[in-house]
Amino acid sequence: MPHQLGREALSKAERRMLLRKDGETWGPEAHRAVLLGVKDGSWTILQLVEALGFCLENTDPRTRGRGIQLLSQVLLECHSLLQEKEVLHLVLFYENRLQDHHLMIPSVLQGLRALSLCEALAPGLAVSVLKAIFQEVHVQSLLQQDRYTVYSIITNFMATREEELKGLGADFTFGFIQVMDGEKDPRNLMVAFQIVRDLIVRNYALGPFVEELFEVTSCYFPIDFTPPPNDPHGIQREDLILSLRAVLASTPQFAEFLLPLLIEKMDSDLQSAKLDSLQTLTACCAIYGQKELQEFLPSLWSSLRREVFQTASEKVEAECLSALHALSACLSRSVLSSDAEDLLDSFLSSILQDCRHHLCEPDMKLVWPSAKLLQAAASASLRTYHRLTHSILPLLLEQYNKHSQSSQRRTILEMLLGFLELQQKWGHIEEDESTLLSLQETVCSVVFSALTDPSVQLQLVGIRALTVLGSLQGFLSPSDLELVVDHLVRLALHEEDSQSSEAAMEAAGSLAPAYPKVFSGRMVPRLGEELQSEREEESSRDLHSLQQRCLQALAAVSTHTSIVRETVPVLLQHLRNVQKGSEAGNAREIVSVCQSLHRVALQCQQDAEGCWYYHQAVVPCLLAMAVQAATQESSHPLVSKALLEEEVLTAMVPVISAATTHLSPELAAQSVSHVVPLFLDGEVSFLPQNSFPCSFQPFEDGECLEPQRRLVALLMAFVCSLPLNVVIPQQERLLRELLALSCSCSCPFTATTASKCFAGLVNKHPAGQQLDEILQLAVNRMEPGLTEGPHRIQALTLLLWVTKALVLRYHPLSSHLTDKLLGLLSDVELGPTAADGFSLLMAESPDVLHKGCHADVRIMFRQRFFTDNVPKLVQGFHGAGADVKANYLKSLSHVLNHLPKPVLVTELPTLLSLLLEALSCSDRVVQLSTLSCLQPLLLEAPQIMSLHIDTLVTKFLSLTSSPAMAVRIAALRCAHALTSLPTIVLLPYKARVIRALAKPLDDKKRLVRKEAVAARGEWFLVGSPGR
Repeated sequence: MPHQLGREALSKAERRMLLRKDGETWGPEAHRAVLLGVKDGSWTILQLVEALGFCLENTDPRTRGRGIQLLSQVLLECHSLLQEKEVLHLVLFYENRLQDHHLMIPSVLQGLRALSLCEALAPGLAVSVLKAIFQEVHVQSLLQQDRYTVYSIITNFMATREEELKGLGADFTFGFIQVMDGEKDPRNLMVAFQIVRDLIVRNYALGPFVEELFEVTSCYFPIDFTPPPNDPHGIQREDLILSLRAVLASTPQFAEFLLPLLIEKMDSDLQSAKLDSLQTLTACCAIYGQKELQEFLPSLWSSLRREVFQTASEKVEAECLSALHALSACLSRSVLSSDAEDLLDSFLSSILQDCRHHLCEPDMKLVWPSAKLLQAAASASLRTYHRLTHSILPLLLEQYNKHSQSSQRRTILEMLLGFLELQQKWGHIEEDESTLLSLQETVCSVVFSALTDPSVQLQLVGIRALTVLGSLQGFLSPSDLELVVDHLVRLALHEEDSQSSEAAMEAAGSLAPAYPKVFSGRMVPRLGEELQSEREEESSRDLHSLQQRCLQALAAVSTHTSIVRETVPVLLQHLRNVQKGSEAGNAREIVSVCQSLHRVALQCQQDAEGCWYYHQAVVPCLLAMAVQAATQESSHPLVSKALLEEEVLTAMVPVISAATTHLSPELAAQSVSHVVPLFLDGEVSFLPQNSFPCSFQPFEDGECLEPQRRLVALLMAFVCSLPLNVVIPQQERLLRELLALSCSCSCPFTATTASKCFAGLVNKHPAGQQLDEILQLAVNRMEPGLTEGPHRIQALTLLLWVTKALVLRYHPLSSHLTDKLLGLLSDVELGPTAADGFSLLMAESPDVLHKGCHADVRIMFRQRFFTDNVPKLVQGFHGAGADVKANYLKSLSHVLNHLPKPVLVTELPTLLSLLLEALSCSDRVVQLSTLSCLQPLLLEAPQIMSLHIDTLVTKFLSLTSSPAMAVRIAALRCAHALTSLPTIVLLPYKARVIRALAKPLDDKKRLVRKEAVAARGEWFLVGSPGR
């Protein structure tokens, strides 16, 4: 009964929706109805075929084609519903149709593609389908889409019927060769290349058709394809290159055909062909052995040598060296039988024969190409390294001693350094094989002589070589190590040229972790002695320079915990000595010590033991010295007040911060339990030398306590760097004290640091009632202070920092505070400062409120701030009076200048007119910020910027005469960036710009002249051929 209903339903469909006798086609509704009927089981596929019989048997090939087209479309969407019996009948039907009229072939192939996806495909049918396609279809005469369908059928069967297809043997390979032969479309080639690679990698039988398979793919080598503009398929030349290379480098069976082709293409005049050939050779070496390479090694070496010796292209040279490295590695991997020739040895002998003699000519142009070839081969394996260095190292050492000119010695030592660096790659030196160990004394002698040479460049190479030798375990003897330290100390402290001095310090830092006892026992005491010595014969300037270098060297060598334990006490003792001194330059010297301490802190952050030692040693000491200076009675004539200068306290902040950020929560909690009571209650018992002239009460009232209040900067450095989960004792009290100090203190430095400390704590404070209360208290203190009174600037500073703290964490109150800032832009007195504050809101803060000190910084906060506030800024600008419009422009410029450029480009059309107006503002900060914003936009949005070319040219040229050097430089960079706009837009302005840029060529500042030369040169090239 259901079968009868299906027949009746289909009969109705025949009458209403299928082809009429006259051949009229279905509409989309008919196709959907038939598809729905098959899917819901109203009729089977075989019933549909039977119903289409009048169409499929029609004498008109077009009518037959329409019938098969409908059937194939249904199969593509319903193939998973087919039963095995249905699939069998359909396969036989479609195979038969392959012999029909050529107009039907595309639809037949679509049907076969659908059947190739069926899980119910009976064994043997996949082979039957492919045989039919190979025999009946001339694939390359089809359209691109139909050829793609054939490749898809083959791909589907290879994925699901691999064993059956392998049963065809080499016939399957031959059939596919016929299918692919002559293919030109990149879309089809990508699939065809993948099929060939699968044939090889999955071990299909290639039989006698290896050469034919190679020919049918290698005819595309090297790929010469340029995608059409606006290509929707997205196939790039590089995609085809990599796909073809994967085929060519997939089997050693191609070697006898491929290697001659690669050698031929290496000799090509086209650089792209050279590069492709070299990269393919490198890929092939991963699977080739001596057998495949033997016949072609002389020709390959000849081509590689010629290219390196003669090429002017760095890319070609680099690929040649990579290929030589790969060849040497390939030969090194091969296992030799007892009677086989060692091809590696003969290959390396050829390299030595052609390159070795050039190393004896350090002034000739082939010396470096030869050295690079030798080093590329030597880096391939330990075998090649030992074989080549056995011949090369003695020669280089002999040549070094033979030549006396520093430039020649530098060249030779740089080559020697290249081979020494390769030894690092192989790790421990084998005593029985290493040429290097047998030459230890000579190598050390050469390197040490370079360190004492007057030539700075030779010294620098010597220092690099020394670092490499030190990294080779067991190479340097104890006496050599002592000599190394002595040389490094001499270079670091007494070498006139700063390059050698800095390089020696860096070398000490690199070697110290490997030899901590030698450096802590020999170098650190020497540096400490030099730091404390006072030579009467030296001028104060020379002495200061020596002490600076000592401090830098102590910091540089502090790269191991045991050394940190030696250097930190030396630095702190020197700091105490400087504090007690009487020279006028004390502040500068203290800053230098703090900079060294900061570097040490950064270097030991990742070591928990070293970090905790540093924190315990440095933070209490700095606090004690600062408290001592702050509590000292004013009657004592102490110049230690230098510790209270803004410059010094600012230098101490990063030291304490870096010493705190990487503490574990447990240790941080232990430390905070001492530091916070120090500032709130004057608890000084944990400080060393804690006998102070008076109590420490930085939050108490009184003018005499002003020096103590300045130390809030150190409190800020500590508490704002603590990890998020560390509980701060008496935090609410601390916040109230900071709030009061920030609003009432007359010292700008103290008020600002109190505001920053308050903001840093608020940013990390858990959300809840306590936070809401403290924020409300802050708002209640700020609003009256902003309105009137002597502390309006302090209130504004607090508002800016609290707003930043809340903007970073997306707190709801941030919008209210931002609106308050926007309102202040129209204030004549506070407006300019408020406008500059927008830069503070958007920029990265160096000491607080950044991720490095564990602040709560949400992603994309700048974009959110832009979206919420720029419309208000624009609206405020249009409604503002002439005397305050500049404030809005400055604020807008600051916001845009810190916005990610991709976001800014999308908003550019609406904001560009305001940016151009900002260039006319007399405020130099506005000009500089706007120019910095516009320069990248000229490169990233040339079409939009081209619409305003006249205004841009006029403004930029005008600003090249600004009194401010920074503005002149920025304007010239923008004038330079204009040349990235379309040439047709620039040509009318070329002569005018070139004339105007002649004036800054004579600017009194060198940096301005440099930018003018670059900009004018680019404008001269506008419109020239090939630009």
